[in-house]
Parts: sequence; structure tokens; C-alpha cells
Amino acid sequence: MKLSGILLRCALVAGLGGLLFGFDTAVISGANEALVKLFSLTESAKGLTVAVAIFGTICGAMFAGIPGERYGARECLKIMGVFFFVCSLGCGLAWNWTSLMAFRFIGGLGIGGASVLGPIYIAEVAPAKWRGRLVGFFQFNIVLGILFAYLSNYLVGLANLGDVEWRVKLAVGALPSAAFFLLLFTIPRSPRWLVQRNHVAEAREVLTRIGEENVEAELQEIIASIDTEHGHADEPLFSGKYRFPVFLAVSIAVFNQLSGINGLLYYLNDIFTMAGFSKVSGDLQSVAIGATNLIFTLVAMTVIDRVGRKVLLLIGSIGTALCLAGVSVIFFTNRHQHLLVWLLVGYIAFFAFSQGAVIWVYISEVFPNRVRAKGQALGSFTHWFMCAVVSYSFPVLAKSSGGYPFVFFAIMMLVQFTVVMMVYPETKGVSLEQLQKKLGIG
Repeated sequence: MKLSGILLRCALVAGLGGLLFGFDTAVISGANEALVKLFSLTESAKGLTVAVAIFGTICGAMFAGIPGERYGARECLKIMGVFFFVCSLGCGLAWNWTSLMAFRFIGGLGIGGASVLGPIYIAEVAPAKWRGRLVGFFQFNIVLGILFAYLSNYLVGLANLGDVEWRVKLAVGALPSAAFFLLLFTIPRSPRWLVQRNHVAEAREVLTRIGEENVEAELQEIIASIDTEHGHADEPLFSGKYRFPVFLAVSIAVFNQLSGINGLLYYLNDIFTMAGFSKVSGDLQSVAIGATNLIFTLVAMTVIDRVGRKVLLLIGSIGTALCLAGVSVIFFTNRHQHLLVWLLVGYIAFFAFSQGAVIWVYISEVFPNRVRAKGQALGSFTHWFMCAVVSYSFPVLAKSSGGYPFVFFAIMMLVQFTVVMMVYPETKGVSLEQLQKKLGIG
């Protein structure tokens, strides 16, 4: 099956939610220093300023699955677009620390909802042959958004805008947020969601439009799967037969954050400052790291459906552990600071090539249709809960204990290697309906 224009557009538009996800995640790194001075923030308050968006993300991830099942992922993504717009504009116009926190919480709701609904939509539209690459495109957009945030911060910083610089940095995201909202009106609803709602004719039309080679066979497989699930719409996720997919979703989300990725992304400029780099130099090196993230996510997307998810996770576990160990040595010895950027570039490369590209694909695959939205919400909630813990505690721990956070993250990556090697199944090249049989939950 060839990649049709409409299928590509579905992935591009839904993936734009990932771009806003990434942008809002990383853009705060360029404003932290100004916010600390303006609002006289302690290290703990700075951590809370960053983490409040994650608290919103947790709420968004927890509750997005319910309206997503009822109204469809596409419709609910429109609401996320509104949240992104309000956050960007509101943060840029914030009149005090409390208002800034409120608008960042709203942005977190958008990030959490998009992290659940975007991958679900793409996974349900995409055929098995393209699913890994197209859902992986959501992750590509996340890292593209991170790069745009770092690049935007660098360019705004060069403009010497003085006291309003941080406002401009945080408000820039309003433009792509508006574009995301409008473009969602140009893509169809998920054929699997349409079948669940008894809109079979419309589902057939969507499958035809996206270029499905054997429309009737695919439609009948979806109908059979939904019929098997009939009467299970309110089935609880936490039951014995879903124990294994729940473990897979929760564990991959926990390990994703115990790699330290969001601690580094949120406080990248602070890390460079701790190592003695200037503000502009830190901004520029952040751009280099963001570009590396993008390049290696692209590399992973080209091989994820051939090499598989498991191999990428194993490679990344070892690579990130080695790079993190190197960073810890720099902070323990206070020497070789010139190697810091290269170790962080290596870390980001291994992360992007492995779990950065795999996490949202894997979580969207391992649950059957009847609980996929709930499972995706659980995985996303776990991811963001752990992100809140890491992002809140990182500045305090890094200031008081130097390289110890990086040692901890490195050890966690070695634990991940062991768990993935011994427990994780491979999911490449299998339809969603066939995959649930492979996992023993058909």
C-alpha cells in the first residue's frame, strides 16, 4: 500500500499537536532566568513554575480518553488547540506569577490531551505497514517543536528586547496553535471510531480515501473486532487480562522519564550555566541539541518498522547510560566542561533514536480497541506524573548534589535494558486486531 496524500495529511495535522506539545515543553527553558529575577523565585519555586504545566498535563492525560471515546480523537484535538492558544497568549501577557502559573496549567491540559489523542488518531487511521512511521511522526513533531522552541528563544534573545524578551518567547506559540485548530477541520474522523459509532458507510469512505488496498476486508476485520468487543465499552482497564499491556505501557512511560530527558530539556540552559557557559552560548548550544534530537528521530522513523521497537530500545538504553555517566563525571570533577555539549548531544541522539521514537508508538499499539483510549491515557498519565516528579526535583537536586542526578538516570537506563530484553514483545508489522491476539487478549 502506497502512502496516500490524505493519509499523509492526517499524520501531518494530528502530528502538529505533537509540535505544539514539544514547543510548550521546551520554550520555558529560555525564560527561566528572567522569571527567577522578576518574581524572586527560589529553586523550589522555579521548579514549581516548570512543573505546574506538568500538573496540567497529568490532568489532560487522565481525562482526555473519556471524551476521545465519545466524540472522537479529531474533535477533541480541536479543544487542545484552543488550550495551546490560550496558554501561549496568556503567558505572554501574564501580569503576575499566579497568572503565569494558571496559563501554564492550561497549556499542560493541551499537552496531556494531545499526547493521548494524537497517537490514538494516527494509529487508528494508519495501516499496519505504515503505523510505526506515522505514529512515530507524532514524536518527530514533538522534537521539531522542541527545536523550534530553542531556535525561537535564541533568535528572540538576539533581538535584545529587554524586559519583554521572556514575554515574546512564551507568546510565539499562539500562531501555530491557531493553525493547528483550523487544519483539524480538513482531516476525516478515524474509521475505527466510526465503526464503533455504527457509521460504517462513512468508515468505508475514509478507508477508501486513505488508500486502503482491500477496503472491504479491512472494514470487516474492524467490524469483527468491534463485534467481539460489543458489551465491553465500559470494561475496566485494570483487569487480569490487561495486566501485561498495562505493565508495558506503565513501564515504558516510567523509564522514559527516568532517563532524565525532561529534566535536561526544561533546564538545559541552567545546566550550561552551571558548567560556566554564557546565556547566548547556552541558547545556541541548546539549538544544536534540539537539531540532534530532530535528526536522530528522523533516522529512527526510517527504521522503526524494519528493525522493530525492541531493538531500538535496547540500543538507546546502553547509549544514554554511557553519556549520562560522562556528564556526571564532569560535574563531580569540575573538569572537561568542553565535553559537556558533546555528551549531551550523544545522549539526545541515543534517546531520540530509541525510546523517544518508540514510546507513543508502543503505547498506542499494545491495547485492544475497546480500552485503547483508556490505556493510552494511563501511559500518558504515568509519563507526565513521572515528568512532574523529575522536573520539580531536578533543580534542587542538581544544585545541591552536582552529578548525582545523572548517575541515577544512568543506572535507570541499565535497568531498562534488562527489562526490555527479558519482557518486552516486538510489535512491528502486525495489525492492531492481530496484535491483541498475539498478546493473549483477543
